[in-house]
Amino acid sequence: MKMSQLAFRPEKTPPKDAETVNHKLLVQAGFVRQLMAGVYTYLPFGLRTLKKIEQIVREEMDAIGGEEVLMPLLHPAEIWKTTGGWDSVDVLFKLKSRTDKEYALAQSEEEVVTPLMKEFIQSYRDLPRAVYHIQWKFRDELRSKSGILRGREFYMKDMYSWHETEEDFERFYNIVKEAYKKIFSRLGLDSKVTEASGGAFSEKISYEFEVLTDAGEANILYCQTCDFCVNVDDIQTYKEGDPCPRCGKDKLKSALASEVGNVFDLGQKYTKAFDLTYVDQKGERHYPVMGCYGIGVSRTMGVIVEKFHDERGIIWPENIAPFKVSLVSMKETAEKAAEIYKALTSAGVEVLWDDRDVAPGVKFADADLIGNPYRIVVGTKSLSMGGVELKKRDEEKTEIIPVEEVATRLSK
Repeated sequence: MKMSQLAFRPEKTPPKDAETVNHKLLVQAGFVRQLMAGVYTYLPFGLRTLKKIEQIVREEMDAIGGEEVLMPLLHPAEIWKTTGGWDSVDVLFKLKSRTDKEYALAQSEEEVVTPLMKEFIQSYRDLPRAVYHIQWKFRDELRSKSGILRGREFYMKDMYSWHETEEDFERFYNIVKEAYKKIFSRLGLDSKVTEASGGAFSEKISYEFEVLTDAGEANILYCQTCDFCVNVDDIQTYKEGDPCPRCGKDKLKSALASEVGNVFDLGQKYTKAFDLTYVDQKGERHYPVMGCYGIGVSRTMGVIVEKFHDERGIIWPENIAPFKVSLVSMKETAEKAAEIYKALTSAGVEVLWDDRDVAPGVKFADADLIGNPYRIVVGTKSLSMGGVELKKRDEEKTEIIPVEEVATRLSK
């Protein structure tokens, strides 16, 4: 991709109303634009990264047997009234049509997926079952001032599962837990699993996946030796400095964290509401146990920016960066840069070529702001030595590599 051909480019200054790092950098670097509080347009750079995060989530959900579907965002009021959510879910956006019919905008999909699966779950042979989709969600948030960390419109993966017994749900929960940890590990994030209340979804204990960040809204206590972690806003039993109740080998440490995923044990609330039943081996009819598993895809993107940045801009993990390489050339080296650009793209390397007619300092600053993992500078001095300058975004050192080795080096 050539920057001279892009309508969307980095800005010299951050937005004046930005209160968080992710809002500041994502807007300034040309990844998103805010339409209103909590609602964003994802520009080409941002969409590339969002889709890469989405693909990592999809791969791990597929790996544990999840079946991907795409469910609607516009819901008839009747299904929400069936579960009581129409009156009890305070973040639900409601609207009326010209014919006075009432609808809701999706803030979750339990009310859609349960009657959907009623058609496909008839017998114990149909269980367990897991279905997921990755789609936009809407929530009437009172406070949307954290960039894409807290949106009124946001991108999310939610999966739903059905089981014969509570024990089988617990078995599958542990599988999902490991899949979630793998997802966040692939994204360069260290996730902690905390217990929390079920909120509007369930009366039972839920599990939240938290990532340590100074921009976080949750106060957690965690053990650095084992995986014990609690959300102190819900569970007041422990305090900082207490010995870990699980391993006893370390003291609990407090931290701010941001929720990036959650798991709810829905029990039989929704299967009973929609009369979803199955017949067991004895011919008796039962309501399956249902689970819900969410990951905020767009929220995770914001958390990654909060965690990986410096004073110059974003530092993307390589597997989700919009491009692998920022290619910077001067007016007098444009011809050689074009050859390198062609060689890199032919080798399957994603390249953002800054071929604009602007000062070199602007190009360097924008490359750091955008945050692609590698920067190649095609300068007259390095070319006189038969090479180009290569630098990693998260390192200060540079090296000169031969022009003919660029494509091979960067495609590895």
